[in-house]
Amino acid sequence: MAARLRVLAKVRSFSARGTLAAMGLDITVLIANRSWLEQVPPQKRVERLRDAWYDDETGLWDETPRPEDGWAWPQGPDGAFFAAYEFRHTLGSFKPHFWAGHRWERVRDHVDLPLRTELDTFLLGLIWDGLDGEPEHLGADFFGEASYGVLLALSPENVRELAATWDRVLPHLHRLQGPFAEHAAVSDGWISDFDAFADLLTQWGDVLTEAARRAWCVVGVSE
Repeated sequence: MAARLRVLAKVRSFSARGTLAAMGLDITVLIANRSWLEQVPPQKRVERLRDAWYDDETGLWDETPRPEDGWAWPQGPDGAFFAAYEFRHTLGSFKPHFWAGHRWERVRDHVDLPLRTELDTFLLGLIWDGLDGEPEHLGADFFGEASYGVLLALSPENVRELAATWDRVLPHLHRLQGPFAEHAAVSDGWISDFDAFADLLTQWGDVLTEAARRAWCVVGVSE
């Protein structure tokens, strides 16, 4: 256990996260049972989830490949109450998520208003702090005030709303391909083309869909 202890990064704004992303900020996304977390006060809930994730008995720290679908379902005494999701093609880094928000800023003015509004809502709820840098993805209502290392904290109600937003976005996501190619594509780097952007968003959609199906929370933490 001691070998896996990390110094936690305190993250509060999009600009701060952008700086930290450039320095190598990571992200681990977890989904967790609401009732299990509600056994402790709001300010202790992320800590409880983190402690369960670090437990050696989960099997999550064994040197075994993760499933292709990204999900890791733990063992151990708390294994029934949470799961971890590993994003494909990101190496665990927050950089792709940061750059997805940046690319969206380049594209959004060239997308029709209904789809733009839905994608604004979706990304603001997850990884983008918007044009004014005010994050909406730290759920003080359920998890208390933002704490060290917490990048994302969604109650089951937040999850359900964002999952519904994703269901409305998905059939129209292909309409971004042209605007993205014209206004946001780059020759190299993270989220360089529409396919990478759509893939990352689709993975977030998978996380939200699974969590909503279970009426669970979603938490993103940095080690």
